[in-house]
Amino acid sequence: MKIYAVGGAVRDELLGLPVKDRDYVVVGATPEDMTRLGYKPVGKDFPVFLHPRTHEEYALARTERKTARGYKGFQVYAAPDVTLEQDLSRRDLSINAIARDERGRLIDPYGGATDLKRGVLRHVSPAFAEDPVRILRVARFAARFGFTVAPATLRLMRAMVEAGEADALVAERVWQELAIGLMEAAPSKMFALLRRCGALGRVLPELDAAWAQRAYYARSRRALDYAAAQGRALEVRYAVLACALAGADAPERELRRMSARLRAPADARDLALLALRQREQIGRGAKLEAAAIVVLFQSCDAWRRPERFGQLLQALESCEAGSKRSLAASARLLAALRAARAVDAGAIARHEPEPHRIAVRLRAARIAAVTSALSVR
Repeated sequence: MKIYAVGGAVRDELLGLPVKDRDYVVVGATPEDMTRLGYKPVGKDFPVFLHPRTHEEYALARTERKTARGYKGFQVYAAPDVTLEQDLSRRDLSINAIARDERGRLIDPYGGATDLKRGVLRHVSPAFAEDPVRILRVARFAARFGFTVAPATLRLMRAMVEAGEADALVAERVWQELAIGLMEAAPSKMFALLRRCGALGRVLPELDAAWAQRAYYARSRRALDYAAAQGRALEVRYAVLACALAGADAPERELRRMSARLRAPADARDLALLALRQREQIGRGAKLEAAAIVVLFQSCDAWRRPERFGQLLQALESCEAGSKRSLAASARLLAALRAARAVDAGAIARHEPEPHRIAVRLRAARIAAVTSALSVR
């Protein structure tokens, strides 16, 4: 029985990056061997075990055979006669098919270390085409590392899309991969690659149609990377992505359709809808009068959800790549919101003998507070 560190941990070590999770492949063992040594079985589709002390994952070396379309259509074979090279050959990219033995020596049968140095994403074998999720994975690795895609790999990705493999992707897996990619350092590279291979039109046809206008495409890519550079949350980045739909005939309908297909979380979907609805009004934030600002806060539910309003400003600021106008509007509106929320609604309610006038007095007090706050800026 031999144990090898594999995959992302080895790759990230070679890149000089921090390693978050370590995975291992076990060659020459059976499930019974693993349980006898105290490992806890956790794999449903193939034999994976947790180390009794570290709880890191140890998988038996395995091969896979395609049996149906989609990313679940595989028959797995795991047995002591499966070699390390056979196990590595089923992996997606050469940079993820590097192993390190217990003495620290690299086993790199597919040239992954060289591809790391060259900054290339290259598939290991024709078996890459058997799993459509790999199209999304390559795209998000492009966003993470900024690597280029080998021409043969790009051709294979295009062939997979043309063969309908991307149509077999399920919503939850698409969202999972896109969400990870959105949180990478250069998310625009993920969407650019998906567009180049034709997959964007299959998984996000609304976005693909919007980006047919080159101006929207270039603006969206800048906006996504600006949001990433500012360290914005996933909900903000999804809202930035959704703003590309602003030029559609019915942008909110397109966004609802896109979010439903992806099964995007409600927080992300709702912030994106709010950004589409309020983008023009907030764009005028540097010039809005106090009364209009209070109406804006009311329509955005900013009294109860000031944090979400702050995210809305971040999204629309990113959509303009941090232009002076957007920064000025955000700063002004945040100052106005602090002043308006400082108004004591409870005190007004207690001192107003006519209940139907409470809302009128509260609105007037908030307008006065915003006017005062903005006058000293």
